[in-house]
Amino acid sequence: MDLPVMPPVKPMLAKPVAKIPPDMQYEAKWDGFRAIVFRDGAEIELASRTGRPLTRYFPELVEALLERLPGRCVLDGEIVVARDGRLDFDALSERIHPAQSRIKLLAGQTPASFVAFDLLALGDDSLLGVPLADRRARLTTALAGVTAPVHIAPATTDPEVAQGWFEQYEGAGLDGVIAKPLDLLYRQNERLMFKIKHERTADVVVAGYRFHKSGPVVGSLLLGLYDDHGVLQHVGVCAAFTAKRREELVAELEPLRMESAEGHPWAAWTDEAAHESARLPGAPSRWSGKKDLSWVALRPELVAEVAYEHMEGTRFRHTARFRRWRGDRVPASCTYEQLEEPVKYDLGEILAPGQG
Repeated sequence: MDLPVMPPVKPMLAKPVAKIPPDMQYEAKWDGFRAIVFRDGAEIELASRTGRPLTRYFPELVEALLERLPGRCVLDGEIVVARDGRLDFDALSERIHPAQSRIKLLAGQTPASFVAFDLLALGDDSLLGVPLADRRARLTTALAGVTAPVHIAPATTDPEVAQGWFEQYEGAGLDGVIAKPLDLLYRQNERLMFKIKHERTADVVVAGYRFHKSGPVVGSLLLGLYDDHGVLQHVGVCAAFTAKRREELVAELEPLRMESAEGHPWAAWTDEAAHESARLPGAPSRWSGKKDLSWVALRPELVAEVAYEHMEGTRFRHTARFRRWRGDRVPASCTYEQLEEPVKYDLGEILAPGQG
């Protein structure tokens, strides 16, 4: 492979802001695997945001990209999987599997798509030093007439259209809006774009915590919600506390600390089979590797308000953010019913030819 932009490439990043800024290019924020695609003739590589190779996990996508992309190019985009008209991150995560036979099976059952939103090289030309508006124009020309499962991400310079996307597209599993300055050069690993994400709050049961890697202080709180059967399901964690606050939390939570998980709603967490019928902390994962997933059990009597962006099935898609303790709430009132459900929106409408 001999391209004007060679791997590894660290993708340009975005920093969070509260509102959609004016005078920029706007795109939907895709909820998948960020990927840089390098294509040089018959050679093609898919690299993750961290440089991890993804090529072997998506053979059906490699075939489609070889058929549809220009002969020599480097693209920045997102690998996604859709089910029932919306993005499905859990199904996408399952595609990362060590067994080749499983990869082949899933390639047929949950095929992936690639949504391109930036062009870093074309032919013998590096476009890293070209303004975004020009890169976008060359992207749409280079991929004109491209067909599924390869798509061009819709884009607009109208903030009112972007606001509409922000409000509607969540129903298709998208994650918000990205705003990019029109004169922005491609700066690797720098947060020069802006992301506007949904934020909601929920009252959750704090039923345990994990220690921080720095020592015997709280690293993350384990959160739960009661389902329709009165079973406490593990829905995620909240973290990002200061060092001082991590120490304080150990003392605050000590009265609720249990000697062991015996008698706790998540007592069966070490039993791999138990994870098939309930959401428990410490679920086996190819992502966790040898990471210590042990946790300190707390009597499920404490309620906290946390901020979250959106749900992925029955869990928080991303780490939640602690807002405050809710001493006025009883744990039994912390159910899934309180969660706001976005209005469903068909992903096919977003990726239809002619959008953006």
